[in-house]
Amino acid sequence: MFKIGTYLPTKILSNEDLEYLGWSTKKIFAKTGIKQRHITLENETALDLAHKACEDLFFKYQIDKNEVDYILYCTQSPDYNLPNNVSILHKRLNLSNDIPTLEFNQGCSGYIYGLSLSKALINSNLAKKVLLVTSDTYTKYIDNQDRTNKTIFGDGSTATLLTESEVNKFGEFIFGTDGRGAVNLCVNNSGLSKEKITHDGFEDKLFMNGSEIFNFTIETIPTSIEKILEKNKLNFEEINYFLFHQANDFMLEHLREKLNIPKEKFPKFIENTGNTVSSTIPFLINDLNEKKSLKKGDKLLLIGFGVGYSWGTTIIEY
Repeated sequence: MFKIGTYLPTKILSNEDLEYLGWSTKKIFAKTGIKQRHITLENETALDLAHKACEDLFFKYQIDKNEVDYILYCTQSPDYNLPNNVSILHKRLNLSNDIPTLEFNQGCSGYIYGLSLSKALINSNLAKKVLLVTSDTYTKYIDNQDRTNKTIFGDGSTATLLTESEVNKFGEFIFGTDGRGAVNLCVNNSGLSKEKITHDGFEDKLFMNGSEIFNFTIETIPTSIEKILEKNKLNFEEINYFLFHQANDFMLEHLREKLNIPKEKFPKFIENTGNTVSSTIPFLINDLNEKKSLKKGDKLLLIGFGVGYSWGTTIIEY
């Protein structure tokens, strides 16, 4: 289950490289739980990463790419406002023109949205093999003097192949949106609107109000977990692994302690990648796969949350 291809850019930005921002290497790690992050080269884009993640998936699992009959692509850092990245990815993969493609902008909850869309497409007989791609390059939006964002975010991409056997293991989903939080994580001047969400000094860069996002997360996530357990008729103790969006270690540990989740049920994959936005959960699942930590019948609670505000959660039986 969960055939996932991945790609991380070859350029690495270590904590030592970021000491010019005024924090020591140890302080950066203590605040974020991150030692290094992968970042794109100047001429490398989210589309490039996505292509390489797909090729990794096909090679690693010996998949005939021509069997793919639907592509879902999640990104918040497209190469162009138009055309969409997924059309160009389709061309690069040299797939049949009969394949429908859909691109959506969803950020940190994007993988959960993509899983639900895949389930709906397959269960309604609109597709048999869905290629779900996540790819973000937030680092291109970050000012070099922005200590908070520069130390947290990294770039990366994943590609997941989903078929009937996988989506039949998906439980019920819960989603939520609170557009009042849109101003707290945004890139100004990134679209066509004349009404800018302005923050002084961040006119065309990524702005994040960390304290407000932290408050939103702490208030929203525990309730969402209660609801998803109830909706799937499961108890807290029946969950084998809680797979959270890998925002930063401070937030993750606060949530883990608040929810009283045992450390052994709360894996992380952030130390050497940073926050890769829509790709953090599939990166985490892939890491557990490679470590052979997951066994048949394990129940995984997945939850993504962030920009929008937007959140989504589900429970999957492995």
